[in-house]
Amino acid sequence: MNLEALVDSQFLIAVLAVVAVTGTLYTIIMPFFERDSLKSRMKTVALERDKIRARERARLATEKQDPRSSLRAKPKENVKNIVDRLNLIEMLSDGDTKKKLRMAGYRGTGPLYTFLFARIVVPVILLFFSLFYAFLILPDTIPVITKICGCLFIGGIGVFGPNVYVQNKITNRQQSIKQAWPDALDLMLICVESGMSIEAAFARVAEEIGVQSIALAEELTLTNAELSYLGERRLAYENLGTRTGVDGVRNVTMALIQAERYGTPVGNAIRVMSDDTREQRMQEAEKKAASLPPKLTVPMIIFFLPVLFFVILGPAVMQVMDAFQ
Repeated sequence: MNLEALVDSQFLIAVLAVVAVTGTLYTIIMPFFERDSLKSRMKTVALERDKIRARERARLATEKQDPRSSLRAKPKENVKNIVDRLNLIEMLSDGDTKKKLRMAGYRGTGPLYTFLFARIVVPVILLFFSLFYAFLILPDTIPVITKICGCLFIGGIGVFGPNVYVQNKITNRQQSIKQAWPDALDLMLICVESGMSIEAAFARVAEEIGVQSIALAEELTLTNAELSYLGERRLAYENLGTRTGVDGVRNVTMALIQAERYGTPVGNAIRVMSDDTREQRMQEAEKKAASLPPKLTVPMIIFFLPVLFFVILGPAVMQVMDAFQ
């Protein structure tokens, strides 16, 4: 196969068609092979109180425990050596980077090293492949400056690629938590009013809500663990709001902090926040319903009105044409 065949329009159309068909088949077939990861994810974050305290005292859990059941992922040696050698943590990382990784569900130093490593590797890989395609496959009629600018643009996309990926994970995770949070509050209220402690309520709600939102089940389990070994319970509630980044969760954590500070019943605070969350969900549903007519305006103009004009005016036009004939 020569270079002219690679840049031929028919060849590119065929390649794109194969990619589209492959993607469609992958989207249809892969759901049948997906396994329920709820049990494994819950096992990852379900840490016993005694084990947590022993791990905090001894500081040896990272080396002894099974990596599959580890809460914090360890960085790979090669990636860690490269990041440390280039001093990327001080150059490309700050407190906001670690916060975003936690909000995306990536905890520990392993995801941080992987993220920093990706920020320098992805642009280089994209730049290399773009240069290869531009100077070896594209025809020589294209100016060199155009090829170089295109390659630099593609390499620049790789600079923002890891950040976009993490932000997408944060958005999906927050959306999952928002959808399940009102139901979790109702379950928590039932548990607290039945006589359970807040720790037992978190554990029970995490077990039940995991079917609806694995992310929320993880965060509640982690909060239950932090309530066991942190010096101040306030820190556990604040960490829950920080990790999720959801306003509804932050409001509930602030209410729990105030309830414990002033000695008010926790059940009353949860009941009030549950009613507010339910009203907010109803308001969001009404907002989406109210925004539906403007969104349907353009599709109706493009797809429905031409058909209506054709159906209504078609017979009249045909009669006029017959009359003139």
